[in-house]
This record gives sequence, structure tokens and C-alpha cells, in this order.
Amino acid sequence: MTALHVIDDAMAPALGDVRAAGPGDLIYIRPAATSRKDFQRYWLAAGVAMARGAQVVVMRREES
Repeated sequence: MTALHVIDDAMAPALGDVRAAGPGDLIYIRPAATSRKDFQRYWLAAGVAMARGAQVVVMRREES
């Protein structure tokens, strides 16, 4: 199964879905995600997913 998860300030998948991600799954963490009150929980969940084989991409801020 391949899943795409995007985390930012306005939307995010369920934490359990992020934790359960594995090989073939992709998690994008946008810069705005750091303003979420629950960002630490998503960051830890992304680490679990990466250990399970998911690809985690931390997007950088665009420079003007």
C-alpha cells in the first residue's frame, strides 16, 4: 500500500496513520507544521514511520 501524508498548520492525517506508515509511503512535513500545538507528536510519529521504512521529506522555507 502506498500512502501520501502531508502535515502543515491547517491539516494533518491521524497520528496513528503517520505512525503506521511504512515502505512505499511518503510523508511531507511543510514548514508551517512547526506552528501546530501538536507538532512534537507528529515529529515523533514521523520518526517511527521512517524507522518502519517510510520516506519522510522535511520541506524547507522558500527564500524570497
